[in-house]
Amino acid sequence: QVQLVESGGGLVQAGGSLRLSCAASGRTFSNYAMGWFRQAPGKEREFVAAINWSGGSTYYRDSVQGRFTMSRDNAKNTVCLQMNSLKPEDTAVYYCAARTGAIPDRISVVDYWGQGTQVTVSS
Repeated sequence: QVQLVESGGGLVQAGGSLRLSCAASGRTFSNYAMGWFRQAPGKEREFVAAINWSGGSTYYRDSVQGRFTMSRDNAKNTVCLQMNSLKPEDTAVYYCAARTGAIPDRISVVDYWGQGTQVTVSS
């Protein structure tokens, strides 16, 4: 079992930045590829970014490429999502996700979820 706890959400103006963190506990953290998903009101949860077990490979949805950066620190059992140049359409609840082995790039393959953190971008 892996427990994931997100933090760092909040309210920011368009063009601003936020840094989300996800702290993991339980099993060996480096056994898991990690990801971020988001869900806006009335919409389905969608993939945002993922990182492999070592941090050597990252993946992003097209709409956040170049604005968001995902990283991990296996010594501290944490992953982060640095979000720059935020837009109102980035408003959503952001969820941390873990998957054994391969990256969690879709909902159906995620093994563990965090509880989510709200990000609101005002125009």
